[in-house]
Amino acid sequence: MRTAIFAVAIGLLTASPALAQQVTAKDPQSIARALVASGYRAEMKKDGEGDPMIMSASSGTKFGVSFYNCTNHANCATVQFHAGFDTDPGKAPSLEKINAWNRTQRFGRAYLDNEGDPVIEMDIDLDDGGMSQPLFLDNLEFWVSVLAQFEKEIGW
Repeated sequence: MRTAIFAVAIGLLTASPALAQQVTAKDPQSIARALVASGYRAEMKKDGEGDPMIMSASSGTKFGVSFYNCTNHANCATVQFHAGFDTDPGKAPSLEKINAWNRTQRFGRAYLDNEGDPVIEMDIDLDDGGMSQPLFLDNLEFWVSVLAQFEKEIGW
C-alpha cells in the first residue's frame, strides 16, 4: 500500500512542473510569458467587453491575442491571433483576392472589415488543460508565418 501511495506522490510531483508550463486561456499571463520567452512583447489589456487581450507585434506589424469563451471576463477557453491593416481608399485587396486566400490557405482566415480593410485571424483552442509551451510556440510560429504571407499577398 505504501508503495502505491509513494508511486502516486512521485507521479504528482513529476507532473507538476509540466502542468506549470501549460499555456492556457484561463491564465492570460501564461500566454504573455510564452510570447515574451519567444522574444515578442506582450502588453496586457482588456477588450471593449472587458475580456483579456494581449497586444504584440511581429516584424513591425501589430497583432492582438483576444480571449474568447470567457466567464465573467475570466476563465477563458480559446484565443484568437488577429491583425488588421488600415489601407488607403482604393488600395485594399479585392474581395476576390481575400476569397482566393481563404480557398488556398489552411491557416489564417481573412476578410474585409466594415471599412473594406483586410483582416487576418487564427484561432487556437486552449480549453481542457491548454497546451504545452512548445506546442503553443509552434502555433505562434505558424501565426507569424501566416501574417507575413498575408502581408505579401495584400501588398503591405
